[in-house]
Amino acid sequence: MKTTAILAFAITLASSAAFAQGYPNRPITMLVPFAAGGATDTVARVTAATMSKILGQTIIIENATGAGGTIAAARAARAEPDGYTILIHHIGISTAATLYRKLPYDTKTAFAPIGLVTNAPMTIISRPNLPPNTLAELITYIKANGDKMTFGNAGLGAASQLCGLMFMNAIDKQILSVPYKGNGPVMNDLIAGQIDLTCDQTTNTTGPIAAKLVKSYAITTKTRLSSMPDLPTADEAGLKGFEAGAWHGIYAPKGTPDDVVQKLAKTLQDSLRDPELIKRFNDINTDPVPQDQATPQALKKQLDSEVDRWAPIIKASGQFAD
Repeated sequence: MKTTAILAFAITLASSAAFAQGYPNRPITMLVPFAAGGATDTVARVTAATMSKILGQTIIIENATGAGGTIAAARAARAEPDGYTILIHHIGISTAATLYRKLPYDTKTAFAPIGLVTNAPMTIISRPNLPPNTLAELITYIKANGDKMTFGNAGLGAASQLCGLMFMNAIDKQILSVPYKGNGPVMNDLIAGQIDLTCDQTTNTTGPIAAKLVKSYAITTKTRLSSMPDLPTADEAGLKGFEAGAWHGIYAPKGTPDDVVQKLAKTLQDSLRDPELIKRFNDINTDPVPQDQATPQALKKQLDSEVDRWAPIIKASGQFAD
């Protein structure tokens, strides 16, 4: 009996190694949970192009949008675990575990993490004619007028919604959330003065800030951005310890052979050192993660900790989806 079990295990290992050696021998599909042209789509396309070059096989981008990114995640969770369907997702994959009352997958166990890709900073911005000029002034203004103010976001589960929840939690004041179908309409209405505030990725806000179409109050990183040296961090501006970013990671379905996961992780690590990728990321004000973060272990740790971190914030907000 023991001999049979050992033999079966050896055959499984050999088959897995042989499969990984020939992988990939056809195109890979990368599911993107959000629409073409957005920040996650841009990160996905830049990363996929570089990984394709290294793998010698095309990675096809498929925008599987809807339900705050959970449609793409559910498809990835159900996909054949052979390495030919992978998922790129941002911070929303961790918050969906609490935002949605029912998910067709378990966020912490449904995926084989491959590695982190990038962590885009967020910026707290307002319509151009809002009276406050500093973050401290803004917080005071919200405390006095928050019941009449609006906070725009790109929809349930979007990074802008999550940053808004975290900001309101930090200042202990709720503002009416106004969900839109994407970042573009949020920015248009903010510039036009139809809404008061938003908090969104630098990939979406750098242009309007530079053109002075909006007021900017803080960036949500530990250090200032070299491209916007005059914009203080939230911590510097008075929100001690406030830090938020739209991190992105790549996942395969649970059960994907470890050799395939490791090959994809190594390809990701090599891609994040590529000068062209670094330049493309810098153009949208984000950076590749350090090499030790582009690993299955680092992404697993990030995912689990973020699920736990956001749960009490979301529960306190009372914003859920069925």
